[in-house]
Amino acid sequence: MNFRVVITGATGYLGRALGGQLAEAGRYNVVGLVRPGGSRRVPRGVSAVELDVFDCGQLAAAIRAGDTVVHLIGTPHPNPGKAVEFKRVDLASVRACATAAARAGAGHFVYVSVAQPAPVMQAYVEARRAGEESIAAAGLTATILRPWYVLGPGHRWPYLLLPFYALAELVPGVRATARRLGMVTLAQMTRALARAVAEPPPPGPPHIVDVPMIRAA
Repeated sequence: MNFRVVITGATGYLGRALGGQLAEAGRYNVVGLVRPGGSRRVPRGVSAVELDVFDCGQLAAAIRAGDTVVHLIGTPHPNPGKAVEFKRVDLASVRACATAAARAGAGHFVYVSVAQPAPVMQAYVEARRAGEESIAAAGLTATILRPWYVLGPGHRWPYLLLPFYALAELVPGVRATARRLGMVTLAQMTRALARAVAEPPPPGPPHIVDVPMIRAA
């Protein structure tokens, strides 16, 4: 019997890739929770529910006991000038969704955070770290993925930095940092998310999936 996977941000960069892959697998009943007017943008095979993605009550009504909830809402193309959006969108949405998932009795909560600690993007890292705290406080069985940058369509310029990453990984003093803050591809990230959906962790502290684990998925 197929089980439900509920995706917030199902029309976004990661959401469309993951939703399409899960729907094609045929093992899941995939539901995208989208803003009003967003139904036409969900991938084929994904059912859309339009609601206020910041409203705990509406979110809880759309989530069923035992569902896997994948939270992918975030500020597009984050940069240091978007600190206000990180609090208003990224943090507010995960707090609302975690509260709703706990209220509805979700079985597993999957969240895309960010690699940390990091020397840059402090406001973004802080918002995602606070999001992780809200998931733990809600008592959810959770998997938290921590990429740094996801390469793919519209997100290609950092390919120019790959040779520098390769050199940094050869230097013992910075090797661990280079690996933690390494880049992953959209395909790698989608596979890691799909694996997280298929293999929920046991109850307890959130299971952390870092960059090397994302690459190996």
